[in-house]
Amino acid sequence: MRVILVANPKGGSGKTTLSTNLAGYLASAGKRVALLDLDRQKSATHWLAMRDMALPDIELMREGQKEDSDWLVIDSPAGLHGKNLERALKLAHKVVVPIAPSLFDIRASQDFLAALNEEKAVRKGHAFVGVIGMRVDPRTRAGVTLEGFMEQQELPVLTYLRNTQAYVNAAFEGKSLFDMPHHLVERELEQWQGLIDWLDR
Repeated sequence: MRVILVANPKGGSGKTTLSTNLAGYLASAGKRVALLDLDRQKSATHWLAMRDMALPDIELMREGQKEDSDWLVIDSPAGLHGKNLERALKLAHKVVVPIAPSLFDIRASQDFLAALNEEKAVRKGHAFVGVIGMRVDPRTRAGVTLEGFMEQQELPVLTYLRNTQAYVNAAFEGKSLFDMPHHLVERELEQWQGLIDWLDR
C-alpha cells in the first residue's frame, strides 16, 4: 500500500480539500483507496458520509486498522510536529504540503518545511515531499508573494490550484472534482496534472 500524507501545521491551509480530491482522483482511476482522517474536525469523515454509493468507492480507515488498499491518503491534523510528524513520515511514501496565500500561512509553512527537511525519513529519501499553492489568484499581492516564496524552496512545486467554487460545490455533494461533469471543472482538472504526474513517478 502506498501512503500519501497531506500535512501543514497551519489550520485552514487546504489539507482536507486536497485529501478528499486526492482520494477522489485515485478512486476514479480504479485504485482501491482508503482515507484516514486525523483532523479533529473530521471534515473528511463527514464528506465520506455524504458520498453516494454509486461513486467510486473510498474506504474510511480508522487509526490502528489494517488496510489492504492500493493507496492510503492521510488528512493530518493542524499542529502536526515532533514525534507525531516523525511517526507519520515513517508511514508515508509521498508528502504533499498545501500552502495558502497569506503571510501567516507562508511563515508557518517556512518553519514546517525546514522541520520536514530535518526528518530522517525525508533525508534518507523514504518520503518524497512536494508543495502545492492553494486558492491562488496570481493577480493579487498574496498570490505573487506565495509564488515567490514557493520558488525559493528546494522542493518541487507540484502545481497552483486556483481559488474557485468548484471544490466547495463538489464537497457539498460528497464528490471530488473527478466525480463532476468534465466540462464544469475542465480548467481545475488541468491544474491537477503536475500533481498526478508526480504521484505516478
